[in-house]
Amino acid sequence: MTARNASYSAAVLFLAVFCSAPSPAQPPRPGDALSGQEIVRKVENLLWGRTSEGRYEMRIVTPHWQRTLELRVWMIRPDKTFIRILAPPKEAGIGSLRLGNEMWNYLPKVERIIKIPPSMMLQPWMGSDFTNDDLVKESSIVNDYTHTLVAEEDRDGVAVYRIESTPKPDAAVVWGKLVYEVRREDLMPLRLSYYDERGRLIKVLGFSEVREMGGRRLPTRWVMRPVNKPGNSTEIRLREVRFDIAIDEGIFTLRNLRRSRR
Repeated sequence: MTARNASYSAAVLFLAVFCSAPSPAQPPRPGDALSGQEIVRKVENLLWGRTSEGRYEMRIVTPHWQRTLELRVWMIRPDKTFIRILAPPKEAGIGSLRLGNEMWNYLPKVERIIKIPPSMMLQPWMGSDFTNDDLVKESSIVNDYTHTLVAEEDRDGVAVYRIESTPKPDAAVVWGKLVYEVRREDLMPLRLSYYDERGRLIKVLGFSEVREMGGRRLPTRWVMRPVNKPGNSTEIRLREVRFDIAIDEGIFTLRNLRRSRR
């Protein structure tokens, strides 16, 4: 088979799968021939990597007050997360630790570690619009949900995948459904919508300001907006991050959690 015929056959294959395809001269795009499961896996890996360590800024806004937290976060996916608040002074030293399905918070002012029961994983973390589960990734989105590519939509001339993620029967998760919206061209996440068990939309996480950071291009501004709380939002900005690095296992211990700073 000639190179020209091979290119033509590849184009016909993509046409059968997606009803439209790049011309034979164009390379396949990142989303071509991928399942919903594979797309979500790639998105989660883009945002978190196998391991990650970084500094983040969290700005919490309500109609009555607002505040900004500086965070340092370590993660070994899928079951270890450590978060330390660095500033402002009033909250500095507060920490959160997850090991598997267990989570603890440390309050330095009273020098006390509090274990968070599963029933509180949907509670706000530090008054933000992110829950305990959102921040420490108590559930594994990739493994605990079934991901179905349900549509490809046009958004101002940009092809966007819509993926619905529903919990597996025995998965211990807190959301009834998740809906991802991912740009087809480069599999960049645009929006993640959270639904409760009754199918009601609870909040939406938007991704923007794509930049080079940690050796990859990724959204560096994440904004969570609850549907039923007008004027409320929580914005996370990535300040610096490293991916797929060696991380000291000693970070993920109750002993380290008791330290006011790291």
